[in-house]
Amino acid sequence: MSLHIYDTASRSLREFHPQVNGTASIYVCGATVQGVPHIGHVRSGLNFDVLRRWLARDGAAVTLVRNVTDIDDKILAKAADHGRPWWEWAYKHERAFEDAYDALGCLPPSYAPRATGHVTQMVELMQRLIDKGHAYDVDGDVYFDVRSFPEYGALSGQRLDSVEQGEAAVRGKRDPRDFTLWKAAKPGEPSWPTPWGEGRPGWHLECSAMATTYLGGTFDIHGGGLDLIFPHHENEQAQSRAAGDGFANYWMHNYWVTLSGEKMAKSLGNTVSIPAMLDKVRAQELRYYLVAPHYRSHIEYSEDALQEAVTAYGRVESFLRRAVERLGPVELRGDMCPDFVVAMDNDLNTPQAVAALHNKVRQGNTALADGDDDTARSAAECVRRMADILGVDPLSPKWNDASSADLGMRQALTTLVDRLLAERQEARKSRDFARSDALRDQLHDAGIAVEDTPGGPQWTLKDD
Repeated sequence: MSLHIYDTASRSLREFHPQVNGTASIYVCGATVQGVPHIGHVRSGLNFDVLRRWLARDGAAVTLVRNVTDIDDKILAKAADHGRPWWEWAYKHERAFEDAYDALGCLPPSYAPRATGHVTQMVELMQRLIDKGHAYDVDGDVYFDVRSFPEYGALSGQRLDSVEQGEAAVRGKRDPRDFTLWKAAKPGEPSWPTPWGEGRPGWHLECSAMATTYLGGTFDIHGGGLDLIFPHHENEQAQSRAAGDGFANYWMHNYWVTLSGEKMAKSLGNTVSIPAMLDKVRAQELRYYLVAPHYRSHIEYSEDALQEAVTAYGRVESFLRRAVERLGPVELRGDMCPDFVVAMDNDLNTPQAVAALHNKVRQGNTALADGDDDTARSAAECVRRMADILGVDPLSPKWNDASSADLGMRQALTTLVDRLLAERQEARKSRDFARSDALRDQLHDAGIAVEDTPGGPQWTLKDD
């Protein structure tokens, strides 16, 4: 089976065919850098990082563009509230987002363009739209004429007679449904020169200009959060195609992280920031928690669910650490199990892929317990390959470098468990079965499963 992805525009599962064989081009709407990132913000970056890794696994050249919206009403308002220059406020939080992406193991994007660096391209796009009769200016504001583009609403399924852009009514606007491409300068706000006067760009215009600058007029995949389908992505598609660009061939949208049933958002006051999360769990555990659910399913955040993910990731990590202790270095090579490949090719079905990963972990633990080193090594290599696609390989330099303290804890745990197992073996030899059973119960209560094998007792973190 080849990769199939759910295309929002066609509302169907479509086989992925890149424009150019052996390549893939992806544009992902990045952060509006108004504040500290929370787990709802970074989910999109993680989901598309997994897509990128999957597309690149056989050597495909993947270009991923993730923009930075560094000029926006919210940024200006937040900066003013805190008495800071808007550009300082934007850059401070841009760095916070980059730190969060890096902490969670996202590969660096091919390009991370800022909106403020592409005003020239935005002006050119507006001029093309005006020349084609799809846009007009009113006292320095420039609007897209929605009625001039018959395909408007195709992406989101919106009916034109029910469209509301969420913009204030303005005198001179031909239709309240027309959306803003350019905003005329206001006192105290940043502005750039254009043929229609000083001003600043609208959000929708920014992404169209940046996407086509780096990926061309037509590219493979446009991604982002579910909440961006309308009006943002609908307006991007309309203005780009009205200007004569093919724009995105596929549209992919990840769902939200919710808290008490509501989308996680700063405006609702229900966010869980990345710095706060990394005080609770390690970065690789948080990544596992966020990528294990299907990207098109909501994640209802809870402490219990997070701890379940930590425990599940611990099983993967424990197996690979034990494999290394027994077998020496385990290389990142070998084939991924067929069930994992089928799952990933089926619209990045990470729940099934994670199930395949854990099945292989169980097989590997059984092989270690049986003293079957060849099977154990093969399983460990396969586990590493699958975990690497998900970005959670415990033996990767990223997580080894970032968790030296945890490696020390693992070594300490191994020493303590081995000492108790040795004491238990002595009790068994002395036929002190009460003592032997008591030691086994102690280990069990601590989350350690012990299996007696011809080669001696073997232990693992419990699987349930």
